[in-house]
Amino acid sequence: QGKFTLLRDTRTDGSFLVHHFLSFYLRAGCKVCFVALLQSFSHYSIVAQKLGVSLAAAKEQGQLVFLEGLKSCLDLLFGEEEQPGQPSPLQFLSGSSCDLRALFDFVRVSLSATAGHSWKGPVLLVDDLSVLLSLGAAPVAVLDFIHYCRVCVCCQLKGNVVVLVHSNEDSEDEENELVVNSLCHHSDLILWAEGLATGFCKDVHGQIKIIKRLSLRQAEQDLVQTYQYKIQDRNVTFFARGLSAAVL
Repeated sequence: QGKFTLLRDTRTDGSFLVHHFLSFYLRAGCKVCFVALLQSFSHYSIVAQKLGVSLAAAKEQGQLVFLEGLKSCLDLLFGEEEQPGQPSPLQFLSGSSCDLRALFDFVRVSLSATAGHSWKGPVLLVDDLSVLLSLGAAPVAVLDFIHYCRVCVCCQLKGNVVVLVHSNEDSEDEENELVVNSLCHHSDLILWAEGLATGFCKDVHGQIKIIKRLSLRQAEQDLVQTYQYKIQDRNVTFFARGLSAAVL
């Protein structure tokens, strides 16, 4: 409880980590607010079904609050309000404000109101934060949003925050790299998925670096573990470097 986990991917797609955490927290009985900026609800629902979780049932029970960013963007751009009288969580797109206060209010209200259900703990899941920058949000506004979410969810509600960001060390997108580096400094755990430097391999899809930030609370060095992985239809296989089927 009270942890901020950063999912970072470089030269590969780290969305399999998002699907894992979504199904994991729903099975654990947690209240989940999912800010999905990258894909539609049907996409996440199909993958979740393969993992044995029904997103539609979780929404009906009030366990899952789902923000479909793609649909909200279209509604704003073409002037259609989802619920008349209520501001859209992505209100900054309309140009009326440059901050992400409406998005934070959506998260706060979604996770604060339990309405008689005793969920085990609130969880904020964001896929993917880099999209906010692409939509025109300033890096300071994005970092402020995450800061307030950490204070609200991690500190006040004793829940967890899990955020996915894309990064490319050779990229000229300075704003995105600024956000990524700032989040790395404030996270309790970093799961960094990277593509193989040698290129495509059918038996190894990439490597994941697990960084436990012990230096945040103790005068110790961060604990770093590196594994390689292969994504299968219903799960992901992890193994030590050099122990894949392509080598053995």
